[in-house]
Amino acid sequence: MKEIKVIAFDADDTLWVNEPLFQQVEHKFCDMLEDFLPHHSLSKELFTVEIQNLKHYGYGVKGYILSMIEAAIKISGRTLNIDAVERILELGKDMINAPVELIDGVEDVLKALQGKYRLVMATKGDLLDQERKLIKSGLADYFHHTEIVSEKNETEYTKLVKHLDIPPHQFLMIGNSLKSDVLPVLNIGGHAFHVPFHTTWEHEKVHHEIVHPKFRELSTITDVLQYTL
Repeated sequence: MKEIKVIAFDADDTLWVNEPLFQQVEHKFCDMLEDFLPHHSLSKELFTVEIQNLKHYGYGVKGYILSMIEAAIKISGRTLNIDAVERILELGKDMINAPVELIDGVEDVLKALQGKYRLVMATKGDLLDQERKLIKSGLADYFHHTEIVSEKNETEYTKLVKHLDIPPHQFLMIGNSLKSDVLPVLNIGGHAFHVPFHTTWEHEKVHHEIVHPKFRELSTITDVLQYTL
């Protein structure tokens, strides 16, 4: 760990709570359409539309709103009324305007690491929404650099370490997603810490064990300090 110069943090469900907001809205969406299908079937239909639309809208609340409307039109057999569309739009705006809830221990970790490493926030999603959440969080001043991309993969991480002017082995990524925060970083020669969140979006799940000398599985964000101080 002595070779680490830059520590990057994922944002959603690593720095602050995110996925539970989507789950709460999904439940309300299913309540709206329960006359058509049972909840589990509605959730499946919505997820299918979401994944199909990632190439069009990317990640984030705005794409989620559009996917909810599209799924509702399909589920209702094109009988969805304007009141339901307005309700979905309201749910989306509620998500955008929701207060940012920090994960326990996050600010203590950032305070402890600031000045000892260059700290970066590296996340994916809608640029405006992620910038808004960063400002609301009160954490912006801890970060030397902020990177918001449409997808977190080997290409984007390679660009990031090049921009930071370091070799990959001096880069550590910390996040809750094995798919987005761990595997691509290990594949380019960086270090990665996985800090699981209590709920994970199905699209981000990895169903195999990761064994790698530059990988650590942690219980909480504060465990980061055991390896970095």
